[in-house]
Amino acid sequence: MPSPFPGMNPYLEHPAFWSSFHTRLMVAIADAIEPQLSSHYYVDVETRTYQSDESDEEILIGIPDAIVFAKQPDSSAPEVPAAKETVVATQPRLETVAVPMPIEIKERYLEVREMGTDEVIAVIELLSPKNKRAGEGRAAYEKKRRLILGSETHLVELDLLRGAKPMAILGVRSLSPYRILISRSQQRPKADLYGITLQQPLPSFPIPLKSDEAEPIVPLQAVFDQVYERARYDTRIDYHQPVPPPKLSEADQVWVDELLAPIRGG
Repeated sequence: MPSPFPGMNPYLEHPAFWSSFHTRLMVAIADAIEPQLSSHYYVDVETRTYQSDESDEEILIGIPDAIVFAKQPDSSAPEVPAAKETVVATQPRLETVAVPMPIEIKERYLEVREMGTDEVIAVIELLSPKNKRAGEGRAAYEKKRRLILGSETHLVELDLLRGAKPMAILGVRSLSPYRILISRSQQRPKADLYGITLQQPLPSFPIPLKSDEAEPIVPLQAVFDQVYERARYDTRIDYHQPVPPPKLSEADQVWVDELLAPIRGG
């Protein structure tokens, strides 16, 4: 069955679904772009890797295939017996504690490259919770973003997460929960921004190439619908549960309740 929402489905923002959805959508976008490219270009699915010692369990739920944990000590190894506790009042007390362990996190993104030279023409990013929340993930992404914006490479940035602080964009008039930024290198600092609400279908957007080349168009709603059906999210999402955080506005909540009433039996 198709998604009950006309555009982005906010239930996919839940940590249990987001990682697999992120990967599936990026690959599907690459598949949508590839047939439209001339023989001068190709699309690569790339991986960004960084270490984090943050312990935000909510972010890490559902992504066992996207993280590589540092080697842990063998839990079956015999424990070293603790020193015998004395009754001397001034003796320090021994206690067992835990230390934060570094976690290697991998995030997928796309690059459109020129055939032969392998020059990166455009980078396509789908923001993750780690990119948007304060910490190592956001710092790593913002550093890369600055490098791209200061180069001749185009940037296409999709933000399909309502939570956390959006990436810096100047002159934004609307406070839409979802955004797609198209930053062409030759037009900077100007860029094109699609602001998308829950009630709107996801737009089709272009992928900038060299100035003399026709730009491929990504029909994002059609791509999203294919991902939703192939992943069988209709049987995995419990629409009787509330929309994942952040909390919806009162108007959006009323709209969602009316939209899902047939599914909930209301």
